[in-house]
Formats: sequence, C-alpha cells, structure tokens
Amino acid sequence: MERNTIFLGRITSKNMSEDIKKKAIEMLLSGATLLSEPCPYCKGVRVMKNGDALCVSCGKSPDKELEKNTNTETQNDSPIKKLEQKLQIMTDELSNEKDPEKQQTILKSINLLIDTISKLKK
Repeated sequence: MERNTIFLGRITSKNMSEDIKKKAIEMLLSGATLLSEPCPYCKGVRVMKNGDALCVSCGKSPDKELEKNTNTETQNDSPIKKLEQKLQIMTDELSNEKDPEKQQTILKSINLLIDTISKLKK
C-alpha cells in the first residue's frame, strides 16, 4: 500500500524523490522563497533561490530558454524600449533631411523623446 505524506501543503506519494524534498528544504532553510506562480509543468508549488526555481512536486525547473524568451518579449514591449526605437528612427530621419525647417521639427521631437525617456527611467 502506498503511503501519502503532506509536504509544503501538497499531498505527495512516498515515491517522490527524497532528493527533491531535501533540495527544496535546504533551499528554504538557506533563504529561498516560495513562488506564487505555479510550476508550468504540473502546477505544483515552486521554491526559488538565486534565480533558480525548483518544483516541489515534479522536481523540474522551468526551461531557461522559455524564461529568456518571456523576459525578452516583455523588455521589447516596454514603453522605454519603444521610445528608444522611435528615437533611433527619428535620428536617422534627421541625418537624411535637407530642409532646415523639417530638421528643426525633427530636433524638437527628438528632444521631447529624450526628456520622456529620462523621466520614465527615474
């Protein structure tokens, strides 16, 4: 007969790797935190320390490539990133523009973008 135990609020089978339990306990005792986001594989409780997450239920860590892609997408969609891209486009436009009046208009827009970016970074 398989015996169930309760570990960090979840019912787990005795067959669960003792190594996973030990590692999770060591992580918690050395300052790790419980994550509010569930494991992407099994929806179990996760423990995180130094950027490394460990699922207490299945023992998996999220795929680093998956996390990188999510972080990159978030950074690329940030308002600051979009404004910096616009600033680059306008700078290129300015270097190609011959009409002094249009140059002045572009310069004003560039100055406004720079001010806005610096305010957002504070």
